Order: sequence, then structure tokens, then C-alpha cells
Amino acid sequence: MTGGTYGMALRDSDPAEVGGYRIEDRLGSGGMGVVYLARSASGRRIAIKVVHSQYADDDEFRTRFRREVAAARQVSGAFTAPVVDADADATHPWMATLYIPGADLGTHVREHGPLPLPRLRGLAAGLAEALRDIHRAGVVHRDLKPANVMLAEDGPRVIDFGISRAAEFAASDVLTQTGRVMGTPPFMSPEQFASPQDVGPAADMFSLGSVLTYAATCRGPFDSPSPYETALRVVEGEPDLTGVPDELLPFVRLCLEKHQKSRPAADELFTLLRDGGTPGPRPVHGAAARPVRPWPGARPTEPAVTAWPDAARTERGETSRQLPEAADAGRDEERRPRPDRPPSEHSGPPHDPAGTPRGAERTRRRRRPALLMVSAAVAVALTVVVTTTVTLIRENDRPEPADDRPASPTAEAALPEGWKPWVATAKAPGKSKGGLGGVDTSFKSCSVVGTSLVCAGSDLMATRFGLADGRNTWSRPVDSTPDGASGDEGALIGTGEGRVYGYGAEDAEGTSGVGSGYTVYALAAETGKELWRTPTGSGEMAVVPDGPEGAATSVPEGVITFYGSQGDQYALLDAETGEVRWRQPDPGGQGDCVLDSAADRAYLICTAEVDDGRSSETTVSEIDPASGKPRWTVESEGSLQMLGRQGGRLVLTDGLSMTRGLILIDAASHKLTVRRLAEPRPEASRAYLVRGTVYFTRTSGGVRAVSPRTGRTLWESNTTLERQGPPTASATHVYFASPSGRLAALNARSGKVEATRDGRDDGGRVDSLLVTSGAQLLLVGDALYIPYGVRSVYTVDVRDL
Repeated sequence: MTGGTYGMALRDSDPAEVGGYRIEDRLGSGGMGVVYLARSASGRRIAIKVVHSQYADDDEFRTRFRREVAAARQVSGAFTAPVVDADADATHPWMATLYIPGADLGTHVREHGPLPLPRLRGLAAGLAEALRDIHRAGVVHRDLKPANVMLAEDGPRVIDFGISRAAEFAASDVLTQTGRVMGTPPFMSPEQFASPQDVGPAADMFSLGSVLTYAATCRGPFDSPSPYETALRVVEGEPDLTGVPDELLPFVRLCLEKHQKSRPAADELFTLLRDGGTPGPRPVHGAAARPVRPWPGARPTEPAVTAWPDAARTERGETSRQLPEAADAGRDEERRPRPDRPPSEHSGPPHDPAGTPRGAERTRRRRRPALLMVSAAVAVALTVVVTTTVTLIRENDRPEPADDRPASPTAEAALPEGWKPWVATAKAPGKSKGGLGGVDTSFKSCSVVGTSLVCAGSDLMATRFGLADGRNTWSRPVDSTPDGASGDEGALIGTGEGRVYGYGAEDAEGTSGVGSGYTVYALAAETGKELWRTPTGSGEMAVVPDGPEGAATSVPEGVITFYGSQGDQYALLDAETGEVRWRQPDPGGQGDCVLDSAADRAYLICTAEVDDGRSSETTVSEIDPASGKPRWTVESEGSLQMLGRQGGRLVLTDGLSMTRGLILIDAASHKLTVRRLAEPRPEASRAYLVRGTVYFTRTSGGVRAVSPRTGRTLWESNTTLERQGPPTASATHVYFASPSGRLAALNARSGKVEATRDGRDDGGRVDSLLVTSGAQLLLVGDALYIPYGVRSVYTVDVRDL
């Protein structure tokens, strides 16, 4: 339940009153419901959470909501938002709490930066006191995070007991035995991942350590590009406490102990903070007492995954570590396509379409589950922490340089006609369109079409900025239904001649009563005019036609997307009319499949487990746009994901192996070659193919440039950016950006950081938990376009960096 400042304008679909309380304003919307500002008959301001309609008919959800109400009522209210009224049995269940003016901790830190030490001390003591009160009431919060800490005038207040439970029923609560792991990964405790049934008050203390780290540094101690890697770091890694004031370090370290019994109780921590005491030795579970870690004055711990290379702290004007080229990477392994597969009839020359690389957090096909929450991007079901998610990107086919190094500098490129530096934020759709669904995140994808920069994400199907002046001329929401609660962020599928392809979503009936319907749209890039729309599936098993997730892709003939209520087909939607030209069965029996494209050709990539799950195999098939049937198919070991096409070969990588190297498939002969790397791929790295070079990047800022032709390392460096996104490149430089818009320009030949630019203030609205990396950059001549913050973009002339 949020307090905060006044939020969003009321919509036509919003109720005039709830439970007899008059609604005055909409404060926000999240995965579970909408929060309104209302007044009681006596004039007291209250915040009312009303549950989204898709959850109201679910018995387990109502049980959880009743528990939320009961948990909140047990706590005194001195350190929380006291419950005023509630009705868990209403058509749309609701709960009213006292309205708390002020911002939440997450918003405040994003807006004003880290808290100064005196305020940090007050926050630590206030939260310890609040948790003491909560735990004394027999309640475990289980989702303590910056967004759930309100900075009231009289001290911090802890809000939103949506996933809390009574501590004394921890062992018998059947709701903890459904296989779900509830919480927000960067602020969860190890036991919430490894043993959810054993979660107790100590879990809140671990979260407190993470929250204090965030307040002191603007980041969590276990931040990483994906929830899965975050889970690994929480369970096994050391926290990154760089930047936490020395005076606070002992308390934060103690809270972040892996074993529950090694953490202090809330009342113990509060007493130490109040009296200025120092934590003493504490026993480790199953062991005798051991000395605590260094006290004030000691150096902060290093990150769990240290920045690589060793000379990672490269500053402007300082030479980055330049590695000599390695010896030959060994003999390449070659495989030929199966003889029973027909060869391609058309393998024409490489094509370099307009635009720049598109980033993709490559997961397997994304279906809408029966109880999808908007926050599912971070509150994922992590019953078993398995492997690091590897993010991949496709690159348009570009000419390969004569040697392993990037191409030589070329003539000075022109700027778009009438261009000037600009900063712009997308307009929200009008009330008649239902508004946004409350997901305040960065754009997921952007493309350049003519004089338009079109972006999507953060609940927008698409929005257009003028390439020269940044004027935001139109926006369309993903969900235009009155409730606007689909929970899908939106993303561009691709572009055509003067058009962009996106998708819309709305609630739909399924066999369980909950589902979604999806529609692919073609929009005129300049005007936003709808050219056509085609439904692709409806129901809880329908596949979201999300291009970056591999569920749809575009080619000159139109959009190829998974299709049907079960998502068990793939189909071509005609570029001009949207008509379904053909449908083919998805070979789901072979494993999980994704759709991808490179150089105007579409591919179906299917991965299946073999040897009882001990290994995997992948088939790569080029799709015939005339019939949808495979033109040719190549089989390979491993779990392959496409980076793009370079010259006459597809470039792929094994998403589960750090040692196998790159996989190349000749577009004409279909021969498969395994290109071994001179050095093993960096752990927890993302892979991108840009202008003939493969870049392995890490969230710490590390970058390694590799030749896909030889497998040799060209250079290693560090951008100094946090959570850097996909790169783009000119002939002379490679550019990276962070979610806040911090920019770094690296010399394409040496990797030296030659220019940087500070990030931009996004108004403090973006939820950092939902933004795992910076967005894709776009380079048009010398004009670089940087998406950042909440639905915002700025542009610079790279010659001025």
C-alpha cells in the first residue's frame, strides 16, 4: 500500500467511491491492484488498495489478501500505515490504511541520491524499531524493500504486508507450499530462495541490510542483470558494500549474514543503534562463536563478482588493459547439415537494413500464466536457483573488416536534417485509452523509421519522437481496456516500410477464468495511424508476441509470430494487410522454440534437453516466407541463441556454456563450425554482435571484444557504467549507456574509454528493480540516441563528447 505524493489523474473507469469512501485521486497501480487517495466522512485522508479484477475470483489470492489485512491489523501502526477499514469479500477486495504523506525510500534515493550519514543512522534505527514492532506482533513482512519504506515526517514507516505471514504458523501455512517463492530478489534473504517454509523474522533482517545498502549507495548489495543471477548472489555470493559508510558497515554486514542464526534480532539491532554500541561476535549455525568482520575504518568488501579485467577502473584519459592477441584458438570443429534436409534455394548476398542492433533478454517462449503479476519480472518463481541468464542481441549484417580489428575511421557522418540536442519524455495516453498500467520502467526497444524514433515498453505499444527535434507526437498503450491491467510492458516486434509492428494485450477468459488476448498491430511511424491489426491468440496459454523475447520477428514479408490459443503454431501476418498468409505447427515436441531473424530472413531455433536433462541439443531452421516450412535445418549440441549474421554466416552462442565458443553456420552451404575462443567466455556475461565484433559485457562494466572470425581477444576494458546495456558502434567508437543515461565512448580499436557523460535525472520515478540494464542505443550518422529513466530519451552529437 503506497502513501507518497499525489499520483495519476483519475480515469473514467475509476470508481467514485469504495466502501463508502470518496475517491479523490489515483496514487498508483501495481501488479496486485490500484491505490487511490480517498477521504473518510470525517475528512481524514486514506489510501485504498483495490484488487485487480483478474485476481478477485481466485480463492488463493483472496486468502492471501485476507492474510495481508490481518497481518497489518496486528501491528500497532506507530511504525506502519495503520489499517482503517477493509473488505476481503467485496466483488473487488479492498483495504484502506491511513495515508502517509511523503515519498518512499526508493523514489527519494533515485531523486536525491544516497542519504547522508546522519539520515542513514536515523533510517537504520527507525527500521530496526519498526521491525521490532512487527515481529513482536508475530508477523514476518517478507518483502521489505525501498518501495515499501515511506519517509514520513516522524520517521520511516513500513508498508504493504501483501506477502507477510504470521510467524507462529510458518511451518503449517499451506500457502507456502505451492512452489512459489514470493518477494523481490535483490532484497530477499537466502532462505527465501532455498527454503521458503523456514522463513522467519531473520529474513526481514537480511532485507534490512540490503535496504540500508541501497539507501547508502543507490544500489543493492546483490544487484545483477537478471533475477536468476541475483538469486545466486544472494544465496552464495558476497555482498558488494562499496560506498557504505564505515560507521554503518558492521551493522549491515551482520544483517547480511547467510545463516539466519548469525543475524541480530530487530530489538538487539535497535538497542545497539540507539546506544551507539558495537556488534559482538555471533555464532554461525552449527559452529562456535567466531570473530566479527572489521569494524569502522575497515575497507568495504569487494563485489561478489569483481569487475574484470583487473584494471577495471579505467577513467577518461587513462589507458585500459590491452591484451596481446592470443595464439591460435585451436582447430575448429565442423559439422555438416543432415543430408535429409533440403538445402536453401536462396542464399543471396548479405543485406544491411536500416537501423541498429536490438537488445533481447533471451528467455524461452513467454506465455501468460494464470496469475500473472506486473511485478513478475522481479518476483519470479525461483524454487531452484539454476543458472545464469545470458542476454543476447542480434546485429544487422555488416561488411566484415579485413582483419580482426574494427574498421578504420571513415569520413565524418552527417546529422539528421534539422537536428539539435534534445531531451524528451513520452506522453501518457489519454484517459479514454485507459492510461498506463503503472509500470514505470525504461523503454524496452526502439527503432528508427524515416524521420521517426519509435520506442516501446513501460506499458506503451509504441510512441514516436521526432528524430531531429524530439517532439513526442503520438503514443499508444499496450492495453486500451478501461481497467488497463494486462501487466504486459510492450515492445517493438520490428519495422517495415514506413511502419512499425507492436502488440496489444487485454484481459480474456481462459479455462481457469483468467487469461489474456494478444493482437499484433501495424502502425504508421509518422502518424501512429493503425494500418491493420490481427489477433494472434487468447487464453492463459496464448503467447505474448514480444519480439525481444523471441516470440515474434519481422521480415520484409511481414510479421512471423507464434499463433493460436495454445501458442502451438507460428504464422506469417502479411506486411500490407495483416492477413494470415500461412500457419505451421510449432515443433514443440522438439523442445522450446524461439523466432529470430537476421539479414531479412527468419529462423526457428528449438532447444531440447537430452540424456535425462544432462545436456541439450538445438536445431536451427531457416523459414521459407512463402510456405513457413524449413528451407534447411542444422543440428548442434548445446543451447544455441542467435547473435546475428556476419558476412555470409550466422553467429550463435551457447547460452549455457562458457567454454564452447561461438557457433558459425554458413548461409550458403549450411556447414556448422565451432569457433573456439582464445579465452573462456567471462562468467555472467552478455553477448552482442556489433559491426563484425562480438562484445562480452558484464554488469560491473567489464567489456571484452572478440573476433568471431578467429576467436581471438582484441581487447578488454571497463566502461565504468553500472548495469550497462547493449552497445552500438561507429567505425571508430563503441558506445554504452546505463539505465540512468550515463554514457561511455570506447575506442573501437583499443577499448580505451575516451569520453563519458553523466546520467540524467529521470524524476525518480523509474523502479530500479524492474530495470536490469541500460536500454539499446541508436546511432544515426553522428547523432546518438540514448533511452533512459522512465520512457525518456536524450540525444547527443558524438563529436561533442
